[in-house]
Amino acid sequence: MSKNFLRISVLSGLCGLIFALSVFAQTKIPAPKDVLGFTPGEDRKLASWAQTIDYFKKLDAASDRVIFEEIGKTTLGKPFVYATISSPKNLKNLKSYKWINEQLADPRKFKSVDLAARRFIKDGKTIVLITCGIHSTEVGSYLSSMLIAERLAAAADPETQKILDETIVLLVPSLNPDGVDIVKNWYDKTLGTPFEGTDPPELYHKYVGHDNNRDWYAFTQVETQLTVDKIHNAWHPQIVHDIHQQGSNGARLFLPPYMVPVEPNVPRQIVEGFTELGSFMADDLRKKGLQGITTNTTYDAWTPARAYSHYHGGVRILSETASARIASPVTIKFEDLRGASGGLDAKKESPNFSPVWKGGEWKLKDITNYMTTGAFSLLKHASDNREKWLSRFYSIGKEATRPRKGSETAAYIIPDNERYNEFRLRSVLERGGVEIEEVEAFEFGGRKFKSETTIVRLDQPYGNFVKALVSPTIYPNLLDESGQPINPYDVTAHNLSMLFGAEVIPVPASFKFRKSKPKQQEMLLSSPIGAGRKFSNTFTVCIYKSFVPSMDEGWTRWVLEDELSILSNRFPYSTQVVVKSITNPEINDNLFNSCNRIIFPDQSQKTILEGYEKDQMPLEYVGGLKGKGVENLKQYLEKGGAIIFLNQSSDFAIEQFNLPVKNVVKGLSRKDFFVPGSILRIKFDAFHPIATLNSKFADSENRSWNQLKESIAWFENSPAFEIKTDPLALANNFRIIASYPKNANEILLSGWALGAEKLAGKAALVEFTLGKGKIILFGFRPQYRGQSLATFPLLFNAIGN
Repeated sequence: MSKNFLRISVLSGLCGLIFALSVFAQTKIPAPKDVLGFTPGEDRKLASWAQTIDYFKKLDAASDRVIFEEIGKTTLGKPFVYATISSPKNLKNLKSYKWINEQLADPRKFKSVDLAARRFIKDGKTIVLITCGIHSTEVGSYLSSMLIAERLAAAADPETQKILDETIVLLVPSLNPDGVDIVKNWYDKTLGTPFEGTDPPELYHKYVGHDNNRDWYAFTQVETQLTVDKIHNAWHPQIVHDIHQQGSNGARLFLPPYMVPVEPNVPRQIVEGFTELGSFMADDLRKKGLQGITTNTTYDAWTPARAYSHYHGGVRILSETASARIASPVTIKFEDLRGASGGLDAKKESPNFSPVWKGGEWKLKDITNYMTTGAFSLLKHASDNREKWLSRFYSIGKEATRPRKGSETAAYIIPDNERYNEFRLRSVLERGGVEIEEVEAFEFGGRKFKSETTIVRLDQPYGNFVKALVSPTIYPNLLDESGQPINPYDVTAHNLSMLFGAEVIPVPASFKFRKSKPKQQEMLLSSPIGAGRKFSNTFTVCIYKSFVPSMDEGWTRWVLEDELSILSNRFPYSTQVVVKSITNPEINDNLFNSCNRIIFPDQSQKTILEGYEKDQMPLEYVGGLKGKGVENLKQYLEKGGAIIFLNQSSDFAIEQFNLPVKNVVKGLSRKDFFVPGSILRIKFDAFHPIATLNSKFADSENRSWNQLKESIAWFENSPAFEIKTDPLALANNFRIIASYPKNANEILLSGWALGAEKLAGKAALVEFTLGKGKIILFGFRPQYRGQSLATFPLLFNAIGN
């Protein structure tokens, strides 16, 4: 036997042994079915959150490509988790890659900027954050997270290996773990009944339901805070893949580019990035045989409330796959396919939509197939173009940190650090990674500012985030060919400084500050309730909770619970304020007389009166307040009770209690009047205790109350009031507390208001006397998404007066 032959035989044996060991190692990787008992995507099968966590733990234990960790607790106390997935070599050097990314995010850290950047771009990895399950009825994504993780942990093909070598994947199985179980429990309960596949008769996030995807700039919820603090800000991902589902009857899948408009503070490199990546994915998926794919329709990139990464160097790829009925199949007829904003017609091929899906059965397996295929298409682009992604990321930071010149706005002054509203704005900016400075005393614009005044400069990595939050933005007047306004995807205003009622002053680059040494200061945001304190009285605030879930109801609960100590400042120190929910049965059976105040959140009159119909929900969830409930509320008012109606629920009050007031914008055509989520100016009339503001919002010791002259109103599907009869004859029965300016040009502050003249001089906040009781109508949402701090006091005063 020759030496060469022997050498070849030994090498062949070694290769065979290595291959066998590799195969053996791969067989140790658990499939989701091994843990769940089914493969994600099977009809009528959902995993619990405990099962999902169990699968990722077993994957972590079996694979050297996966690190799984808990980073906090959810609103209901469940583990909030994510997995880091990459090659074993990369995982051993995570600290180095994280450090490289931190340097690229802020070019000011380099001495020789471009030279150092080139080295880091060569050595770094594309950081991809994949987020699933923020909307819990969109079950495909949290199920797909396990399929994505399994393939990355087990596959040995060259494409997957390159993804592992060139990227670091941060995978969040659900941004709302509480909702995973809320939806699963309801789905399992109704399985096999006529109500299989319906949404739960409760919010799938304790407070905010679907609105948790509107919290990426105000950071009110703990799940948002954990994701921002411990993933976004720790890793600075170049790409964020946010996996969603949409309605059943439109396109099978949406991918960017987004339709116009794009928010003006989104960097051009971000627009280039999501256009390139989304277009590549759409092309790639079409080549793989997936149908019904649309781009540049339906969804815009207007607001930072939905896209934290767009202001932090990362491209957000929103994917929206068509839904089934939770985990139950649906059959869609071709003639029932519909269109959407941006010119989408799901029955007709176009440059932004192809190939046409012909209809038929649509199953959970189709959803998980689209989602997992889309995720790996994205990861392929991220790995194949690693240096390009890192270069783009670096260029965004370089542009953001350039020096401002001359009259260009270079900084913002936040004048009063000690006032609650400004303090909260500063806290939001700091959570968003924004650098805050305190400067020595100075004069600007004819005003004197004390030492340690807050300054926010724009020549820093996240200066565009600051601008998006504090600059008034007027949404473009977008009309279709017939003159109808084109629906924005969500709301049109996102000016957080206005919503907070926080003063912010722009300063040109020509003005120079002198930095001061900051002192350690702590702000008492709320005083403890009940700690070492005895209560002799209880004041109960009841919030109406329909079986038809209302996000505004959830936000109202959150605001009152979160700001309970500030609300309690309206009452004697010996009074304990209690917040509770009341439902249809309690009102219909007259079991709510312990309520000192009742709040009806933003909900339509039809929903309040009728609720669910018999064919929509099990019998215990059917019906509303029609008949008995309304009569009981009337008796409550006659005896001296007080009810506060927010926004659309005002229509219920006007008609059911026969109030002498008209909603003047009700029934107007969209061509004549359209205000889709905007910040408007309101002015206060003669003195009224509701229109007062404690000069130290959070200071219970300060009782200097000031009459407000004007404020803001969040207008979205809102009424505007006009007294129907002679005001003099009704002088003792009503008070107009706030109205819109008589000059229509003064009404809009931020957003879009088509036909604003219809609001000119009309009332926005009115109080009526009914028997011994009173009704307060808010023609806006004073607690809008937990963000409108400027109008919290109006709601608190309405409760406390």
